[in-house]
Amino acid sequence: MDELEKLNALRLISTRNIGPITYSLLIARYGSATAAIDKAPQLASRQGSHLKLASSAMAKATIESARAAGARLLIKGEADYPDRLMHFDDAPVALYAKGHLSLLKREQIAIVGARNASPNAMVMTRGWAHELGKKGYVILSGLAKGIDRSAHIGGLEAGTVRVIGCGIDIIYPEESADLYDKMTQSGLIITKFAPGIKPSPRNFPARNRIIASLAKAAIIIEAAIHSGSLITAKEASERGAEIMAVPGSPSDARAFGTNQLIRDGAHLVTSPADVLAILRSTLSEPERITPSFLLEPMTNIKDDDIKRLADEIMKILTFEATDIDELTRQCHVSAKVIQIALLELELAGHIQRLSRNRICKLLNYE
Repeated sequence: MDELEKLNALRLISTRNIGPITYSLLIARYGSATAAIDKAPQLASRQGSHLKLASSAMAKATIESARAAGARLLIKGEADYPDRLMHFDDAPVALYAKGHLSLLKREQIAIVGARNASPNAMVMTRGWAHELGKKGYVILSGLAKGIDRSAHIGGLEAGTVRVIGCGIDIIYPEESADLYDKMTQSGLIITKFAPGIKPSPRNFPARNRIIASLAKAAIIIEAAIHSGSLITAKEASERGAEIMAVPGSPSDARAFGTNQLIRDGAHLVTSPADVLAILRSTLSEPERITPSFLLEPMTNIKDDDIKRLADEIMKILTFEATDIDELTRQCHVSAKVIQIALLELELAGHIQRLSRNRICKLLNYE
């Protein structure tokens, strides 16, 4: 991918109303980000709206900031972009990476858990991460306090990947500054957030989805009910990863979440040998793949037909979530055609994509 294409890809994904799926639809329809840059405003204007694209100057500044931080920009579809993320339509279009990109080509095991972890659990985590690393697996986590940090320390020798919820140039948490330097020397740090973006609670669900998408397996060690670790486990399970949990005392709140996972069907593990045995007996592959309509040419469809379909869609939609498959059936069209109409409506700011293949009418639509 040449520099102009990367620049235009970054411009598109930085533009309001363009998310990962919308970006993929534009690429499927026009073949490249460079071609889509010229067409996207026209699609929005057909639905009565003005689309203001992110500027070239902004994109160039972002790329330069990444380079100044010693990081690379990876765009979905190019060779160094993680293969496993390519299976998911909600994967970030742009990633910033600092360290050894070769680690993304190896199988990764996520280890996550409580920030206020017990001393014994942290010692155990370091040992497990070290043993699994010796067997060729890359340890993946988010470098939060407690279990995450212990997993990275244990996995340093073999290579560890940290996914962060802020810009690649920001060290967070501050007490992990020493580990940050070691990880860039022998491991890898990645993020979907542009340089300068500060850590925020609203960023962490996106970070957790990346961890869940990259992981062949996820091991949960000490996690309270409703914790971020359980959310990561749920996401990983939905994306085809093997979920493993270490049991704990029924009287310890830090074990409530892991014990619940085991009750719900997660593998009970008490040693690295248990983990390896489960991995040898399974062929874990991502559950979701790119929808077929993104792989088909999106040409030879008349603009007038799309405009009529878009009008029909807006009459059907409400402010409540609507399943796109059901909408397709109601409109009596193919998935490819409905997605072209949705593309124009999203660029115009009339609809919003939600999780689990759903959409809704935006509140500001008149």
